[in-house]
Amino acid sequence: MSLRRILFSVVLVSVATAALAQNPSALLTIVVPYPAGGPLDISARIVAEGSTGLGTITVENKPGAGGGTGADLVAKSPKTSNMVLMGAVATHAVNPWLYKNVPYDALKDFKPIALVARTPNVLVVNAQQAASLGIKTTPDLVQYLKKNPDQAKYGSGGNGSIGHISAEMFKSLTNTRMGHTPFQGSKPALAALESGQVLLVFDNLASALPQIQSGKLLALGVTTLSSNEALPKVPSINDSVQGFNVSTWFGLFAPASLPEADARRYATAFSNAMHSPAGMAKFKKMGITPEELTLDGFAQFVRSENSKYEFLIRAAKIKID
Repeated sequence: MSLRRILFSVVLVSVATAALAQNPSALLTIVVPYPAGGPLDISARIVAEGSTGLGTITVENKPGAGGGTGADLVAKSPKTSNMVLMGAVATHAVNPWLYKNVPYDALKDFKPIALVARTPNVLVVNAQQAASLGIKTTPDLVQYLKKNPDQAKYGSGGNGSIGHISAEMFKSLTNTRMGHTPFQGSKPALAALESGQVLLVFDNLASALPQIQSGKLLALGVTTLSSNEALPKVPSINDSVQGFNVSTWFGLFAPASLPEADARRYATAFSNAMHSPAGMAKFKKMGITPEELTLDGFAQFVRSENSKYEFLIRAAKIKID
């Protein structure tokens, strides 16, 4: 084969590969690095169902390692695999400072596409158990923990989850001691709280809201500096525990190799799906208002959050159990 034909063949292969990577009709997969049924999973499905111009979109759950398994899968995916990640504060701001050997680089291996939502965590207790212990407010809880060191346990959606980080920050700022029981996701953590296996859980508002509204769980405080419109009468934990400020956020990330043109196309389609009347209505049911940040704006936000949690985790000396 002549050199000319060889070069021509190489060009054809390159063009075909690029076309497949940017082909709107090729299968696109949103990888959710957490179990099915949680806020990230539901949000990914809202985006998948509402996006237009990107062809068929599937959602796959790849839980494990505090979100690291799914994140690493997308970070190392081939250019033609058409995968995006529904990443979160844990995968891109917490894990890099909490785990010793994170297999991906949260900032270099991904191209931030669109921030989906920012929601507070909420400190919840079993309403019946709290009444029996005389716990009605966050100061009541702190007083109980101080009187009963190492007697209570808190639950979380897993090691490295934002619920884990929130509880460890709470312990550090209130100088209290309690054990940690990690679960595989939010649902089993809340189930353990309802059954009395753990005393408290810091959970995503979207996950805990139905049980709060039903009266099974009592919300003592939200983890952001101001109250949330879904729970207007629930105060900020910072009102009684100065310096406490944590929020959950999640958004869509592509591998760093995704061409800029495709990144813009994805950002537009995802944003339109989130802010469509149907999308807004579905998010509202979870107590979520979709965000506006895409591409460079979202990338700046992620870098800021990464630095923030580096400081918080080191200052609080938080370690994986």
